[in-house]
Amino acid sequence: MPDQSPTPIRHLTGIAGLDDVLMGGLRAGHVFLVEGYPGAGKTTVALQYLLEGAKQGNRGLYITLSETEQELRAGAQSHGWAIAPLVEIFELTPSEGMLEAGQQQSLLYSSDLELGETVRTIIDTFERTKPPLVVVDSLSEIRLLAQSSLRYRRQILALKQFFARRGATVLLLDDLTAEESDRTAHSLVHGVIRLEHLTPAYGAERRRLRIAKYRGQSFRGGYHDFTIRTGGLFVFPRLVALEHRTEFVRDQRSSGLPTLDKLLGGGLTQGSSTLVLGPAGTGKTLLALQFVAAAVARGERAAMFIFDEEEGLLIARAKAIGFDLDGMVKSGSLHLEQLDAAELSPGEFLYRVRGIVDGIQAKTVVIDSLNGFTAAMPEENAIVLHLHELLQYLNRQGATTILTVAQHGLVGDMKAPIDVTYVADTVILLRYFEALGNVRRAISVVKKRTGPHEHTIREYKIGATGLILGAPLQEFQGILRGVPTLVGNRAAADEG
Repeated sequence: MPDQSPTPIRHLTGIAGLDDVLMGGLRAGHVFLVEGYPGAGKTTVALQYLLEGAKQGNRGLYITLSETEQELRAGAQSHGWAIAPLVEIFELTPSEGMLEAGQQQSLLYSSDLELGETVRTIIDTFERTKPPLVVVDSLSEIRLLAQSSLRYRRQILALKQFFARRGATVLLLDDLTAEESDRTAHSLVHGVIRLEHLTPAYGAERRRLRIAKYRGQSFRGGYHDFTIRTGGLFVFPRLVALEHRTEFVRDQRSSGLPTLDKLLGGGLTQGSSTLVLGPAGTGKTLLALQFVAAAVARGERAAMFIFDEEEGLLIARAKAIGFDLDGMVKSGSLHLEQLDAAELSPGEFLYRVRGIVDGIQAKTVVIDSLNGFTAAMPEENAIVLHLHELLQYLNRQGATTILTVAQHGLVGDMKAPIDVTYVADTVILLRYFEALGNVRRAISVVKKRTGPHEHTIREYKIGATGLILGAPLQEFQGILRGVPTLVGNRAAADEG
């Protein structure tokens, strides 16, 4: 028989990305833990949760044991929020009388009295209005009053059972000021959201979260980047390419240059990725622009994300060789965005690319360059995984993706900051070489998964109208090493 159990009620957190990670929000009637070091964003999550509940007509109660009501209201105001009438802030702080000498206990520990008084006040405050949504900030105060792990566990368990019997959905905040090994609350609550913030050697701090536990519920595992800015906390769920698929025909996309199309075996395949490798100044961006211009000319939309070059300079440089990027942007055919690697997390970048591609239905996407994308990665060992998911997603949306990578050096043995040649479907190699006293440029296709291509090496020039490809080079060898040798009939004639 099919499952006849009712669908559990869920409360949204007010953070779209977090609700996506939680696959629907927080299950009603349970207690959840939000933990993180001071400054991680716990209070922001709690306020957004209560304000979202107020939008849905649910009363909320914020019980604060650490911050004052004035501080909470000021924090909300900094995001442009006004505490809704349905949200009550109860400031639970020791009375001034507890600070007087005459109030010091001699036969009983003051912590015994304060713990019982604190818990009783929390219960009485809740019973007064019985709100469906509750925040308790923070557990560290209760932990300090309990003074022992056993008393602390019993108190959290008692609070959990109390709220559960009354059907309240509760967020417990913990600032992790206790020992790292203290996981008392983890075993008692229904779910755990952990917030982290990292400080790189340069640039803005990087924030990420993960769902450490969600009892009886599927969720998106792993780390998800997030940021805090005016307006609240924004989560960028980790991209899973297998969840996205669009039907399309994998035909060839022309570059607009017959000689380049011939080298590529007809052009680039729709729904594939292309890596353009070469040292600085070889024309990698110009090659990418050629495909962007051809896409716009076909009536398609394109998107360019640039890390390394100033946007105005790129527009001016492109205009000088016949590419009117400014006109493309104004007509809506091109989305051009300059990114700062020092201020951007990889998760946010992938989320932004996905939003643009979905929003304007871009069929040509350029990332210039992967060197800048690498700089945005706090952990080098994860960059290939991020890139793999991004390329798989774009391929499944029918977008032709062009990535550029600047190799170190100019001639001879050159290396890229990261080897992603096996991830791309097509690899185009650009090289300098010296011949007869001149510095020249060569282009070749060293890989194409989606069909045949020329195995020749062609010389190309950058002229007033863009790229100009010549005939295949037949009289040189060693061009890809940057140290060519003259061979063939001309060499024999020179020897004679």
